[in-house]
Amino acid sequence: MNAPDTADHLKNENTKTRKPVPRGLKMTGPVLFSYGFRPFFLGAGIWAVLAMLLWILSLTLGMPLGGSYDALNWHAHEMLFGFGSAVLAGFLLTAVPNWTGSLPVSGTPLIILAGFWLAGRLAFLYPDLIHFYAAIALESLFLPLLLVICAREIIAGKQWKNLKVLIGVTILTIANLIFHYGVIFDGDVAFASRIAVSAYVLLIMIIGGRIVPSFTRNWLNRNQKTRFPVPFNRYDAICIIIGAFALLSWIFIPETMVTLLLACLAAVMHIARLIRWRGWETAPEKLLVILHIAYAFIPAGFIAIALSAADMLNAYSTLHILTVGAVAMMMLAVMGRATRGHTGNALTASPLTILSYTCLIASALLRPFAEIILNYFHTILALSALLWIAAFALFLIEYAPMLLQDRRQRAE
Repeated sequence: MNAPDTADHLKNENTKTRKPVPRGLKMTGPVLFSYGFRPFFLGAGIWAVLAMLLWILSLTLGMPLGGSYDALNWHAHEMLFGFGSAVLAGFLLTAVPNWTGSLPVSGTPLIILAGFWLAGRLAFLYPDLIHFYAAIALESLFLPLLLVICAREIIAGKQWKNLKVLIGVTILTIANLIFHYGVIFDGDVAFASRIAVSAYVLLIMIIGGRIVPSFTRNWLNRNQKTRFPVPFNRYDAICIIIGAFALLSWIFIPETMVTLLLACLAAVMHIARLIRWRGWETAPEKLLVILHIAYAFIPAGFIAIALSAADMLNAYSTLHILTVGAVAMMMLAVMGRATRGHTGNALTASPLTILSYTCLIASALLRPFAEIILNYFHTILALSALLWIAAFALFLIEYAPMLLQDRRQRAE
């Protein structure tokens, strides 16, 4: 049998009799728009490389990136709401049909949705060109459209338990508007950035907490292992709740004792949660190991939040531990796995994939030190950025052909 892919593990318990959605379904037009993961994973990979290159050029050559929006704000926005939202869209548009048993969004509707995402990226390169406020309005349309599409499908399919995933998308949509508001009125986007990062972390705690142990269990079972990850239970629910409260505290009162204590508690609980998944036993399969490593940056991020609350760590270092370590790494891992599963390729990490993971891990570990070792700020920043670019360039080299070609037929 073909190994199950990412979306298969997010089916609800009451879908046992529902017919599976065809993988790589192609309706009309180019294969790129036959399934949500194809244009958005490809777009995310390309934008991860281009946006970082443009950011480096802005720092080194003074290129007027972002116009009146300011280059620093542009960089933060495009990582959180440009790159990140594309990965999220690709994942949800692939997962939702598996939850509901409906056909995936494809063809013209998918082209239109992807067009809104692309238009937002182009408009924000220099928003003053079409008018500052018009560019913001255009860019702000994509996430609400994605939210409406996913909500409609989940509600129509009566998958009420999966509505909680849309909480994260809703928070992200609101965070984008607050980010724009901050740029327009006072230039402070730290609050909005914390909201956006927290939305992604919440989604990883919820969705990652389902797919990581599920993938791990399946792999261990295929390899005749007898000890499996602990199934989702009350402890996992408590972990998510404590983590959510810690994130809320970090958003609104980041430099307080309350945040420090909640973050410490969340870190300990999520370390224990990760241990319960027995990730060390998956060492031979790097496609699985990277999921555990990415999730490990969640408790690392909570430790960073606690240190920041105690004034022992720079706020930017904290932010990058979560964004590069937890969010981007989980996104890279899921994009690769989902692409392989939905295009008929083997669910195993190639040497190129492993090198991509290695580059991003190195970038995640190195980036926080830019604000800690200030004498080497620019050197560390440049090296971390180059490692980021290398990670996603390697992803494109290997996975772009898969995303642009019809699904391979494998023997059952």
